[in-house]
Amino acid sequence: MTGQVLGFIGLGRMGGLMAARLLDAGHRLVVCDTAPDALAPLVTRGAEAAHDPAEVADRADIIITCLPTPKVVEEVALGVRGVAQGKRAKFMVDTSTTGSAVAARIAAGLAQHGITGIDAPVSGGLAGARAGTLAVMLACTPEQRLILEPVLAAFGRIFHVGEKPGLGQSMKLVNNILSAVSLAATAEAVVMGVKAGLDAETIIDVVNAGTGRSSASQDKFPRAILPRSFDFGMPAGLFLKDVGLYLSEAEALDAPREIAEVIVKHWRETAETQGADQDMTTIVRMLEERAGVRVAAKDAPND
Repeated sequence: MTGQVLGFIGLGRMGGLMAARLLDAGHRLVVCDTAPDALAPLVTRGAEAAHDPAEVADRADIIITCLPTPKVVEEVALGVRGVAQGKRAKFMVDTSTTGSAVAARIAAGLAQHGITGIDAPVSGGLAGARAGTLAVMLACTPEQRLILEPVLAAFGRIFHVGEKPGLGQSMKLVNNILSAVSLAATAEAVVMGVKAGLDAETIIDVVNAGTGRSSASQDKFPRAILPRSFDFGMPAGLFLKDVGLYLSEAEALDAPREIAEVIVKHWRETAETQGADQDMTTIVRMLEERAGVRVAAKDAPND
């Protein structure tokens, strides 16, 4: 590769897989995470470890972040030892979900230090991060796109959604509310069908052959709900954060949001009853408990 150095901050479940994709593509990589165990697999493969975001920005030209909450993203970007304090970085590309207002605020703050803040949130889950098939929602100018696309291509398919900072976030929130609606609606409907006496696997097979199919019925139910593994990869608390961000943005725009209000209520109840650290697919458990049924494949283990 060229002499360009990349930085990656945030090596959790998604970030670790995405950083590995950059190493697979042959990039020189500087990595940073608050958990030492998250660094080890990448350092073993040749990545260089940094102590904090400012050090990453001292050693890398383009920094990519994948972090859990807007507050953490803002601290990493603009905090005391944040990216803004670095001397080398020219871009910070955030793949997290923060909402458009935070993305715009971070971009403005970084600009004061000569760094371009870019929002490029991703969708596709752990499987997409591992396979390099994520949808990357990139908001930047055409000139910036020419620089960043060769790097971001390691993650999957790039969709240029506009130039204004925050448009990538708006696109991600649209995607996530639709994902949340399909999962909540499918879970509620399947629970009703099971209570009526139908077999859960049969329900999903029929729905997937008909007009009711969705990412929930085609992917989440077969992989994580019917087998009772509840390990699709997104904690209920983080999903609640995402749908809450959508509702906040819709309120700020004075856009219709009645369905979003119901969905936020469902995920708040899921996080409260099942645990915020439990998988988002446990929304089914919350509904099962209310209906007094169990949604499972015939060979699924007992809970």
